[in-house]
Amino acid sequence: MASLAIVGVMVGLMIGRLTTPEPVRLQQVEVGAQGLQVWFDSEPQLHGEIVDGSVALLFQAEGKADKGQLKVNARDVNWRVRPTDTGLLLTLVAARPLKGDWAGSEVDGRWRLEIELQEQ
Repeated sequence: MASLAIVGVMVGLMIGRLTTPEPVRLQQVEVGAQGLQVWFDSEPQLHGEIVDGSVALLFQAEGKADKGQLKVNARDVNWRVRPTDTGLLLTLVAARPLKGDWAGSEVDGRWRLEIELQEQ
């Protein structure tokens, strides 16, 4: 009886592993003229907010931490990607309050999120 239970559990685990989708992975972040392009292997779930003049985007994805800087209207904007318990958090911060718009699209089998920044 115990061996049947063990076999049942093992078969259930194998079926669960086969039906679980692969997690979305962050591939790269590119600096553009007025913002960022964030590339993923497939479309992630996304939650974005503008909080106290900074732009914060939370992706349900996996990836490594990264940071950099870009220029908006000849002024520095710092960006940072860091892993959290619920995914990846991308924050964009500048000395002056920012306003951001973002839109995603599929390009060559990958997912690209374009983030355009402006000063408020």
